[in-house]
Amino acid sequence: MKVLIGTTNPSKVNRFKLLLDGCDIEFFTLSDIGVSSEPEEKGSSPEENAIIKAKYYGRFFDTVITNDSGLYFECLPLDDPRQPGLNIRTPNGCSRMNDEESIKYYSSLIHSLGGKVTAFYLDGFAVFNNGKIFSFTEEPHDSFYMVDTPSENRHEGWPLDSLSLSKDTGIPFVDRKNDEKTKENVILDEYRTHLVSFLKKSLGLN
Repeated sequence: MKVLIGTTNPSKVNRFKLLLDGCDIEFFTLSDIGVSSEPEEKGSSPEENAIIKAKYYGRFFDTVITNDSGLYFECLPLDDPRQPGLNIRTPNGCSRMNDEESIKYYSSLIHSLGGKVTAFYLDGFAVFNNGKIFSFTEEPHDSFYMVDTPSENRHEGWPLDSLSLSKDTGIPFVDRKNDEKTKENVILDEYRTHLVSFLKKSLGLN
């Protein structure tokens, strides 16, 4: 099976390849098929935006996986203009930020909020499979801390991992090991299980 991963984020590409490792899939990226255009994401949730992207890239490929994420600070009302929400890379209508610009912006925002906030992500996924759309939203991940001083290390495509800390260990996401036996990793394992099940069912894999 040939599957297009509808993103320009290299970390997301690797994520889906790892999630579906062992399946008989040949993965393609947008650059592989020469697509540089992007849809206008006007959804009100990560899942709606993922569906918009899946339908858009389904014009170029028979089978597509897409993802969208929202970041939320628990200390801010949902309608507060400082709330990242669905506009993690383009807060307040600014031009799309690169990784280092994102780190600088959120370091400054978190500093203005006291230097440390509690946050959570909400992820939406969609699969376009020969004209049919399947979508999935997992319940919010366990919350974590974000601080105004980043780790020196970087996770390409996911810059805020340098500012995000495990509540269990205080270790930045960019520095933690997948085999650590923490409450957060147990929750992530359950989340991956649900996500892989959705992806396999949507793609028609046994």
